[in-house]
Amino acid sequence: MTVNEEIREDIIIDEERLIDAIERQDIKAFREEYLILHPYDRATFYEKVDEKHRKVMYFFLSPKELAEIFETSEIDDGEYKQFLQEMDTTYAADMISYMFVDNAVDVLKELDKSQIATYLTLMNKDAAAQIKSLLHYEEYTAGSIMTTEYVSIPQNSTVRSAMTILKNEAPSAETIYYVFVVDEDNHLTGVVSLRDLIIADEDTLIQSIMNERVVSVLVSDDQEDVARMTQDYNLLAVPVVDFQYHMLGIITVDDILDVIDEEASDDYSKLAAVSNMDSFDKNSLSAAKKRIPWLIILLILGMLTANLIDLFTDTISQVALLAAFIPLIAGTAGNSGTQALAVAVRGIATRDIEDESKFKLLLREAGTGLITGLVCAVFVVGLIFIWKHEFIIALLVGAAILVSIFVATISGSFIPLFMHRMKIDPAVASGPFITTLNDVISIIIYLGLATTFISSLS
Repeated sequence: MTVNEEIREDIIIDEERLIDAIERQDIKAFREEYLILHPYDRATFYEKVDEKHRKVMYFFLSPKELAEIFETSEIDDGEYKQFLQEMDTTYAADMISYMFVDNAVDVLKELDKSQIATYLTLMNKDAAAQIKSLLHYEEYTAGSIMTTEYVSIPQNSTVRSAMTILKNEAPSAETIYYVFVVDEDNHLTGVVSLRDLIIADEDTLIQSIMNERVVSVLVSDDQEDVARMTQDYNLLAVPVVDFQYHMLGIITVDDILDVIDEEASDDYSKLAAVSNMDSFDKNSLSAAKKRIPWLIILLILGMLTANLIDLFTDTISQVALLAAFIPLIAGTAGNSGTQALAVAVRGIATRDIEDESKFKLLLREAGTGLITGLVCAVFVVGLIFIWKHEFIIALLVGAAILVSIFVATISGSFIPLFMHRMKIDPAVASGPFITTLNDVISIIIYLGLATTFISSLS
C-alpha cells in the first residue's frame, strides 16, 4: 500500500468516526477527531455530509471554527445561500463576521439585499463597517476582491516600532509577508518584506530599507488585469489605491488564483457555447436549462446550412455522390477554424498578441491554412480515387477542402481579433459559432464548384 493510499484510508476512517459521533450526539468525540484535521479536509467533510448532519455540526462548532471552513472550502457560489439558511441567523452572522473581509463580501454578494441587511445588522459594528466599505465596489474590479486586513506602517518609523505594529496586527491580517509603508495622509510610499524587517537593525529607519518602486493597482482596475500583473511580477499581494494614491487595501495571491480560475472557466464556457460552467450541475433539469438557449441559437444558425443545401438540390440530384462528402468538407473546415480560434483567443487572453503582431498572426495562420489545406487535399484526393475511382469528383472534393480550410483558418483568427478590437469578449466567438459559419462557407465553396463544373461531373 502506498503512502497516498494509507492517507486516503485514514481519511475514510475519520469520516466514519465523525459521522458516528454526530449521530450519537457526542460533541467531545466529534471535536477531538474533527479539529485535528487539516482545514481543507474539514471543509471537504462539511460539504460531503447531508443537511441533517450539518445542522448538528452547527451546535458542535463555534462560529469562528465554522468561518475557517468557509475560508478554505471550494463551495459553489449558489450553495452559500443554502448553507446559510440551514443555520440560525445570529450564528450565521457571527460566522461571516469572523471571515476575512474580502471572503465575507464574496459570500454576501450571493444573497438577496434583505438577507445582506439582516446579517450586517446582527454583526458587530466594526466587522459590519469593514464589509460595507467593500460591498459597494463594482463586481469584477480590484475593489471587489481586495481586503482591508493588511499591515501598514508610517514611513518615519524605525524597524523596532514597525515590528511592534506587525506583531499587534498580524493576528487579523490576511498576510504579513509584505508590510506597506504610508505617509501621514495614508499615501502609499513603499513596501518592506518581512525578511527585510527581520534582518535589519532595530534602529534603522523604514525609509532607508523600503522599496519605493511599488507595483500597485487602481481600485477600478479589471480583476483580470490585476491577476495578470500579479503573475507578471510574481507577487504574493498587490496594494490597491485610489486615483490619489491613497492606500485602500490589498489583493492576496489566493484571490488571484480564484480570479484566474473564474476567468478560465468563463472563457471555456463561451468557447463551448455553454452558460455558467463554474459549477457542476447535479440536476439534469438545471443543466438542460443552461444548454438549451445556446442549442436553439445554433439550431437556427444551422438552418442556414440546410437552406444552402436546398439551393443546390439540382446539382446534387444530377450527381448524388456529391452529397456523401458534404459532412467531410464541413467538418474539416470547422475543425480547422476552431483550432485557429483557440490560438487567437489564447493569445489575446495572455496578451501575447500585441497590436503590432496581429497582422503577423493573420499571415502566419493564412500560411498554416494553406499548408494544412494542401496536405489534406492531396490525402483526400488519393483516398476518394482509390475508394470510388472518380478522379474528377476527387479533385473537386480536394479543391473544396483546400479552399475551405484556408478560409476557415483565416476566419477563425480574424473574428476574435476583430471582436477584441471592438471591445467584445473574443471568447463569444465560440467554437460552435465558428463551426457553423465555416459550415456555410465550405458548402458554398463545395457546391458552388460542383455547379460550375457540373458538365465534367456528369
